[in-house]
Amino acid sequence: MINRLFRSSIRLLIVTILLTAGNSVAETVQKQTIRLATTTSTDNSGLLADILPTFTEATGYPVHVIAVGTGKALRMGRDGDVDLVLVHARAAEDRFVSEGHGVKRYGVMYNDFVLVGPTDDPAGISQAEDAITALRRIAGHAASFISRGDDSGTHKKELGLWKMSHTKPAGEWYLEVGQGMGKVLQIASEMDAYTLTDRGTWLAYQAKSPLKIVFERDPLLFNPYGIIAVNPKHYPDINHDGANALIKWLISPDGQERIGNFRIGKNQLFTPSADAGEFASFDQPR
Repeated sequence: MINRLFRSSIRLLIVTILLTAGNSVAETVQKQTIRLATTTSTDNSGLLADILPTFTEATGYPVHVIAVGTGKALRMGRDGDVDLVLVHARAAEDRFVSEGHGVKRYGVMYNDFVLVGPTDDPAGISQAEDAITALRRIAGHAASFISRGDDSGTHKKELGLWKMSHTKPAGEWYLEVGQGMGKVLQIASEMDAYTLTDRGTWLAYQAKSPLKIVFERDPLLFNPYGIIAVNPKHYPDINHDGANALIKWLISPDGQERIGNFRIGKNQLFTPSADAGEFASFDQPR
């Protein structure tokens, strides 16, 4: 009799444990997927594929990455097609928030832009004193230049630099292709042309390209990335809890460490730049 009661108790305990575990798994699976619109650079570089599985494992939130240009990512956020955006065009980001489409911008990381081109550098831009002079030399030599032409953060940066140089790029030497960074680097390689690229994507693609970095390290080429949750007041059905969970993780010490540790060979692609104070106050009323 005692043995039967003991065995029954053990079976009941096992069933309870299995049901509890099953409920936990179900709760994880039922968490709504986070829709993240981001730049092609964060995707092409391999960064998100490297770090997001850790976030999903820790929180149970799957992340669907939509890699487009910054301009399109912000439009998707404005239209409520995604839950948050991770982009790199500060003026456009600030406008996105000020117009009420986003809740708040958080700094996440930065890298920089570089000008890559043919190894013989026909426009001689490696000798330029700054990025503005480098672009003027390209235009002056009518040296082939491939522009993304896609309203991305990189394209916005390029257009801003041309404007600062008081040069309007036009003619057979200047080609807008409306493609992401990886494709642009491929086209520039095939045409032996110059282009502007973020350093992270370049490091991911350089082994497949005959081009080289011909100009770099100008403060004008600084490239910060920000993350913004779409405003739930406009779109109550978006996954705002998931968006906040991803933002908090990316600006946390763990997320920042993983961003800083992401490398190709010995090269660090992104430098973490989150404000520790923002992370500490993230759960406080705002």
